[in-house]
Order: sequence, then structure tokens, then C-alpha cells
Amino acid sequence: MISFTDLNTLPHEEFVRLLAGVYEHSDWVARQVSEHRPFNDFPTLRDAMRDAVNLASDAEKLTLIRAHPDLAGKLARAGALTESSTREQAGLGLDHLSDAEFDQFSDCNTRYRERFSFPFIICARKTTKQGVLEAFATRLTHSRDTEISEALHQIHQIAELRLQDIILPP
Repeated sequence: MISFTDLNTLPHEEFVRLLAGVYEHSDWVARQVSEHRPFNDFPTLRDAMRDAVNLASDAEKLTLIRAHPDLAGKLARAGALTESSTREQAGLGLDHLSDAEFDQFSDCNTRYRERFSFPFIICARKTTKQGVLEAFATRLTHSRDTEISEALHQIHQIAELRLQDIILPP
């Protein structure tokens, strides 16, 4: 963990390296906010990162959404997730699914991707395994625009928790 004083004085590349994983495989967010230092507190940094995403082009937002892995998907089974995604999915027990549960998640992931052309995203640290399955059922009925908005909302929640794991509280 790092203090705001130390974060603000890091060289640009170190700042980016430290915050690169806050938004999954999207270090461009950290690169953009690095230019706005110093940050006085957590909400200011969090909001700057959110603003960078919210002001991005639609294509950049879709790239960010598509950078996320499927929940309990093949990458998870192969151990190929980022450290943060691995920890978040394990917190739900998605790393120890029975074959039947894995098949259920795979079916949900497939149906979601076929409908929206991007992965289902939910803040795993704020739900349960059953909550994920219920969210799949509900969100499969949404429009694509609604799901893009929801995906970005979930990504911001994930990012905030990841940022809290990096920054020392005042």
C-alpha cells in the first residue's frame, strides 16, 4: 500500500505501473490521471479515474468492457486471470465450482456474450455466487445500451475496491 504523498511523487511510469490494474488491462486510465497530480484524497483520485473512463470514446469503453474475463470461465480454470481477478473470483468460490456449476456459469456466459458481444461484468466482491446467477437472469433481459451502462457501473465499483487495496487510508 502507498500513501497519497508517495503516490503523488512517483515518477510517471511508476505511478502508471502501480495503478495499471485498477481498470482491467487498461493502463491508459492511469496514464491519463497521472497528468492531473497531485491528488489530495481518495475521492479525488477515484473520480479522476472514473472521469477518464466516462469521457472516453464509445469504442474505448467497449474495449475496456471486453478486457474483463468471463466469471468462472476458461481463463479462470487455466489460471490465466490477473491477480486481482483471480482473488475476486475466488472470494465468491468460483475457483472451486463443481462440474455442474461450471457448466451453468459457462452457459450463462455464452448466452450473455451472444446477446451483447461482451462479457458479463459484476463486482464480485459485492455479491454472492447466487447473486451472480440471479443477475445473469435479470440482465439478459436488458437492452444492449442498458448493459453497457451497467457494465461500466460495475467496472467502476471493481476499480474503487482495487484502488482501496493500493492506497493507504488517511
